[in-house]
Order: sequence, then structure tokens, then C-alpha cells
Amino acid sequence: MVGNLAARIDKPNPKFFVGTGKAEELKAQRAALDADLILVNHALSPVQERNLEKYTECRVVDRTGLILDIFAQRARSHEGKLQVELAQLKHMSTRLVRGWTHLERQRGGAIGLRGPGETQLELDRRLLAARMKQLEQRLEKVETQRNTAKRARRRNSVPTAALVGYTNAGKSTLFNKITGAGVYAADQLFATLDPTLRRIDGLACGPVLLADTVGFIRDLPHDLVAAFKSTLAETRDADILLHVVDAADPEHDRRVEEVQRVLEEIGAQDVPQIFVYNKIDKVEGARPRSESVDGGRTARVWVSAVTGSGLDLLREALTTALQRDRVHRWLALPEHAGRLRARLIAAGFVSAERPAERGWEIQIDAPRALIEPLFGLPDGDGDWLRAQFAHVEAAAAPKLPARKSQRPKAGAESRVSR
Repeated sequence: MVGNLAARIDKPNPKFFVGTGKAEELKAQRAALDADLILVNHALSPVQERNLEKYTECRVVDRTGLILDIFAQRARSHEGKLQVELAQLKHMSTRLVRGWTHLERQRGGAIGLRGPGETQLELDRRLLAARMKQLEQRLEKVETQRNTAKRARRRNSVPTAALVGYTNAGKSTLFNKITGAGVYAADQLFATLDPTLRRIDGLACGPVLLADTVGFIRDLPHDLVAAFKSTLAETRDADILLHVVDAADPEHDRRVEEVQRVLEEIGAQDVPQIFVYNKIDKVEGARPRSESVDGGRTARVWVSAVTGSGLDLLREALTTALQRDRVHRWLALPEHAGRLRARLIAAGFVSAERPAERGWEIQIDAPRALIEPLFGLPDGDGDWLRAQFAHVEAAAAPKLPARKSQRPKAGAESRVSR
């Protein structure tokens, strides 16, 4: 980078985004420095980007375009490349006009060549739309495969913890230190795009799958969020989030707020979190420690992924959180509760099942946060399920109402797995 120019903007200029005076200053500075690219740390409209390019006689790339370019360089897996290409095409589709305004319409292909055909711009838009549809169909297949793997993990009763945080907070280094994996880790933005899962053994709560996910950033482009929905689903569907924070970053509180906004955007705001303050080796006087806030519901742990100090505290916090927020117990379902049984099995909440004299006995093993939405099921199923988990110590639970009067009613007894 050969230079930079800051501007305070109260209201964006619809033509240049910056004012005409600042645009003139930008043009002069570009010519003086002989720069061949102008990066704008803000999202520009296609018109603003095109006008700045014409005025400065230089290529202009806004914040969204730069992030997409970085993602394109980092993508390694087939799914990651599809996701990045889809996001790039969506971004490009609104900026085609500047490349084809000089071309005339093609001649019509009908008999007699009556009237002009479509312009090159219209043709390219149609080709882009066809390619985006093809990419979306391929990503749907990949998402189906990912969902199948998730259901298998739930059937095996293996909880999942996902690493989230601002980009370059040290998530991949922490992932490698905990799991012994060799995923790519570097001091750069978005070093990890493709989610990687590894199993952690030796915890008191049993085995846990740890997922390393893509890093977040301020004002993450919406097209990118939409394209990476299947990848980000690893975060949304996790049992618990390890929110990695760069403790050496003077703006780490602000970074935490920005990550929370992205989590809310993807629907993961209700997933329990453990805040992991990483890189304490770069903070003078910092030492490994752990504390609880919000009445013990949220933990904060200070660690160093490079030296490994504090990782034992992180494992203890992870074990405590998973044991507290996970339900593991037997339920006795009456014979007319087939629909509820099928729903629980389809969700992957049933780890074992055995026939009973009147119905089924099923073993539930799932995060409470995923079970609680089922309390709103109709036909009395939700109320009955709520009563089961509200009275864990009860010897007998309320009866599940029969849906048809001619079917015999059966009591539903619950057993607590000790």
C-alpha cells in the first residue's frame, strides 16, 4: 500500500460516496503515487464504484469485493469454492453494466431477422443467473450430505462444540493445540474457510466433536452469509460455542459485539457460549484463569494457544457446560405417541430404544436448548414433554393425551438415568 486517505462522512454522497472535494483529493493523490488500485473500506453501490473509477481513472474495489477476493484465495474444499463463487457472482451481477455498455444489440435469430435481439449485457445476466442456479443446486446437495452427517452424530450422542470469533483471533491454532490436528493456521485474515471437525477424548463428559469454523468480521457481506449458510450451520447447530477473543487486541470488546451481531444474523444467538480469551502470552502480567458470570451460566477462560497454558481450565469449563446443558434420561412413551416418537428420532435425540408393554422406552440424549423448542408441539405433545423435563425427580409423569377417543389411554412413567 503506497498511501491512504481518511474522510469523515455524515451523509454518503450518492455519486462518489465521499464529497466532490474529497474525490478530487483522491484523484490527485492516486496520480501522484501512481497507484493502480483504490481500496475503499466501505460497501459502495455499483453506481458509486463506477463513478469513482471514471473520475480517478483507476480500478476501485470496495470492502465487499476485497473480502470476496480474500475468500476466493483461501477456499480449498469443493464446497468452499462453490460458496465463494456463488457470492462473487451475486456481487458481480449488479456491476455488469460497466463492462458492456459499449456493445450494441445482437441481431434477432428469427426468420427475416426482425428486430434487434438481446444486448450483451442481457445475455451475460442470463448466463450469470443460470450459473447461480446451478451452484445453488449443488450446494443444496452438499447441505443434504452435511445434514445426514449431523443426524448420525446425534444418533451417536456425540455433542459438538464450535470455535467462533473474529478473524485472526487464533481459532485454528487453538483447534490444533486441543485436538492435535494439523489444519492450516496463519497470522492472516480468513485463514480458515472450510469447517474441520475433530474428536476430543478424555473429558469427563465423554467424547466431544470440536469444529473449526470461518472467522467473522465487521459488516460481513450479506451475499457471503447467504452463500455460506451450510458452513455457518455448524455454528448454529452446535451444542456450545467457544467464543475465541484476542486478549491482546485493544478493541477486543468491540470485536465481541461484532461477533455477537453475526451470530444473531445466522440464528445462533441462543447457543450457550464459553468466552476464551486467547493470546495471553502477548499480554503483560496475564495468567491463565477461569471465572463464571451470569450466575454461573457463562464461563470465561484465559488461555494461550501457542504455549498451551490454561487449556486444562478450558477443558474443565467445557465439561461443566456440556454436563449442565445436556439432557440424558429415559422416557416411557405410550403406544399412541407414535408421532412424537418419530419426531424425536428424526431430530437425532434418541440414543437408545426398547419396546415396552404399552408403547416404547426411549433414551433421550440431546442439548436442552434443542429440546425446549419442542415444548410448543400441538396435540398435547409439547405440554407432556415439558412436564417430563420439569419433573426429573418425579416417580410418575402426567399422561400423554390420546389423539383418538377409541384408542386406549396409557400412563407414561419416566425413569431418570443415573
